[in-house]
Amino acid sequence: MPRSSTTRSRPRPALLAWARVTWLAMCALLVTAGFAGTALAQSREAHVVEVDGIISPITDRYITRALEEAERSGAEAVVITLDTPGGLLSATRDITETLLAAPVPVIVYVFPQGAHAASAGTFITAAGHIAAMAPGTNIGAASPVGGQGEELNETLESKVFEDTAALIRSIAEVRGRPSEPLEATVLEAKSYTAEEAVELGIVDVIAVNMNDLLKQIDGQSVVVVTATGERTVTLHTAEAPVRNISMGLFDRILSYIADPNVAFLLISLGGLGLFVEFWNPGLIFPGVAGLVALVLGLAALGSLPGNWAGVALILLAFVLFSVEFNIDGFGVVGALGIASLVLGGILLFSHFGTPSPVLPDISVSWWAITPVAVTMGIGVLLFSREVGRVRREQFRHGTPEPILIGMTGMVSAALAPEGKVRVRGETWNARAVDGSHIARGASVVVQTEHGALLEVERVGPRRAEETEKESAHG
Repeated sequence: MPRSSTTRSRPRPALLAWARVTWLAMCALLVTAGFAGTALAQSREAHVVEVDGIISPITDRYITRALEEAERSGAEAVVITLDTPGGLLSATRDITETLLAAPVPVIVYVFPQGAHAASAGTFITAAGHIAAMAPGTNIGAASPVGGQGEELNETLESKVFEDTAALIRSIAEVRGRPSEPLEATVLEAKSYTAEEAVELGIVDVIAVNMNDLLKQIDGQSVVVVTATGERTVTLHTAEAPVRNISMGLFDRILSYIADPNVAFLLISLGGLGLFVEFWNPGLIFPGVAGLVALVLGLAALGSLPGNWAGVALILLAFVLFSVEFNIDGFGVVGALGIASLVLGGILLFSHFGTPSPVLPDISVSWWAITPVAVTMGIGVLLFSREVGRVRREQFRHGTPEPILIGMTGMVSAALAPEGKVRVRGETWNARAVDGSHIARGASVVVQTEHGALLEVERVGPRRAEETEKESAHG
């Protein structure tokens, strides 16, 4: 009897075998992908930020940028290696606020051996999710002192101590650290070794190097702050690759010049460049280089607690040098200029107002002031002697005959009625004889000389033609 048309044919055994193989292969791929994802998660990078030197707004920008980069790239943690004598209170507050609200785990590591986290460094170390120190390092001494290291009077001391102690207590409360030993770094200027800090609970780990640190903190849980609220994160750092996060070029330059000695040298060089340009108009390079150096020096003062009185005294020194060369002062005015330069270097970073609780005692080194003062002194002495010799020669033999009268030149800065002209390849201060306005680019002829000032007259059409013919023939 024929089979019914409604009877379904069974799948062939070969097709069933292929289906089973395909299903098993897909399961294997899913499991492999899961293991690969786990391995990838466990091998996320640990970003390392190196903070070495005075804490400043540059440091704040550097750390903030590093944390933003770590959040974008999904870094496992950010390790801040710290070695600082202290820094600006405003920058310290900003950094601690950033660390307390960090979206990724932050480990502050006082490193290398021999490093210290003094003053501002104490606050930054305490603000990390995990605080670590290398053997042979120390932390503490966050006690306010005056601008010259002196003790504070009782009223001012009380206000500064209370505010600073409150800040470090709040950090200790958020991070679950004991407040008493941290307060003692402020109230009693206490300082602790790495072993003492761990014993007191200020620091969590002592690690000899970065690999040791990452192994020790592996598996620890910390609470980070995200856009949706607080979240507990377990660290997987034992095998994490390390990536160093360096400063940007601009911040590196600012960090380099944010040094008292470098700032003093830049401001001094700036004053010298402007002084040379004043005495030799038209050289261009000394003036431009001096202006750039002066701007960089002032930028350094923006990252350090500079004293504008020191800047004024340094620049006053070059004004006095100029006066010395214009009068017969027998060296008295030049000596006052050297004294102004030295005093400006001393006062450049002297602080006489309310003291900072986290700023170290910074000043320009005598190793920077002395060579600059001696070099300037010798230069002023030699130049003033040469100027004096020329004046005596002029007095003895009379003023030499003018050598520019009758020569033609071109106006380089419009005369209204004074400006500048180019004569014989040199730039001179000039004034129109008849007091008229002579535009830039016009041809003029020198009528008289008065030292460095020339009196000129516009070249008429006929004279201009003669000048062109003379130039063509000769």
